[in-house]
Amino acid sequence: MPEVELNPCFLTPKRVQPEYPLFVYLPGMDGTGQLLRSQTAGLEVGFDVRCLAIPRKDLTSWNVLTKNVLDLIHTELEKSSQRTIYLCGESFGACLAMKVATQAPQLFQRIILINPASAFHLRPWLNWASLLTYLVPECLYDVSALGLLPFIASLPRISRSDRHELLKTMRSVPAATVLWRLALLREFDVTEQQLRRLTQPVLLIAGGSDRLLPSITEVQRIANILPNAQVVILPHSGHACLLEKDIYLYKILKANKFLDSSVAIAQSLEIKG
Repeated sequence: MPEVELNPCFLTPKRVQPEYPLFVYLPGMDGTGQLLRSQTAGLEVGFDVRCLAIPRKDLTSWNVLTKNVLDLIHTELEKSSQRTIYLCGESFGACLAMKVATQAPQLFQRIILINPASAFHLRPWLNWASLLTYLVPECLYDVSALGLLPFIASLPRISRSDRHELLKTMRSVPAATVLWRLALLREFDVTEQQLRRLTQPVLLIAGGSDRLLPSITEVQRIANILPNAQVVILPHSGHACLLEKDIYLYKILKANKFLDSSVAIAQSLEIKG
């Protein structure tokens, strides 16, 4: 796994398609961007995909992370200023996506939030546990990652190789970084007034069998605030639903008529090519 040690950056999959709409993915607590790999090929049918990678030792605030993401997006727009942008955040990344979108709502054609970790405050035991993690010796973090695995993922729905990759990715994040990102989740706040400024279509996706967070409750809460939101429940999926064998994000977007005309044009280019 390539390490990003200096500043957040965008990872680019194998295909660079500047004529396609830009799909920006903001990852979960691991921050690596590596776990989108099973979805990338499907998304590239209609998008030019970028995955945010946050340095393993990054201990910056929500405001700094938000600015970093916006700077990276503006750099992409310098190459092709007329393209539409889809912003997608998963778990921790969904919180960051809300920060980014409310900071610059005019940038994004569509927004996708998957199992948003803004539900963190709805699990009091998680809040208490996150405070107690300061007492856990760093040498025990590998063991605790293994113990968390059944809560983070619906393991029977994930291939053996992806289970291994998920565990490896979780263990790659230093204890100090985990503690910092948990602290960010404890203090996360986006007001209803800020969310109401997001008038573009927003798709809220929740795993119906999420054992880590009450994602269904949270996406329904957010949907009641947003002016133009729709909710998709994946009844058998866990928190890390994008790793599951039968979950294809592009197909979900298409089935829920969430793709705009710019994606259709990209698909026609794909067919002609």
